Amino acid sequence: MGDNKGYIRNTDERGSVNISEDVVAIIASAAASEVEGVHSLFFSPGKELSSMFTGKSLSKGVKLLIEEDDIVIDVSVIVAIGHSVSVVGAEIQRVVMSAVEAAVGVSVKAVNVHICGVSLKKNKSNV
Repeated sequence: MGDNKGYIRNTDERGSVNISEDVVAIIASAAASEVEGVHSLFFSPGKELSSMFTGKSLSKGVKLLIEEDDIVIDVSVIVAIGHSVSVVGAEIQRVVMSAVEAAVGVSVKAVNVHICGVSLKKNKSNV
């Protein structure tokens, strides 16, 4: 487990459970992707490339900061045209916080949503 990744540790009298930051990022990513009005998660190919060298995972639009008993999550998204950016952002905060807290059992201190663009194309499922 010494591969420069953060782990969330849940310890009790039976032992401990270590949850990788990649697992938390996948949970957050899946939750954000399901919000109506999210066209896609946004990630910078340059940052993804640099993550291979630094060992930090940005998990396609999700960045985590793990501080003792709290997690701060940054989610970068592209919003579908025709949806309220503020409504979509607030819903992402709600569902990501709920999903991560339910799955991991650790308090989410904040979910920061970064709207990086608006998609002018409709999803194939919306056509």
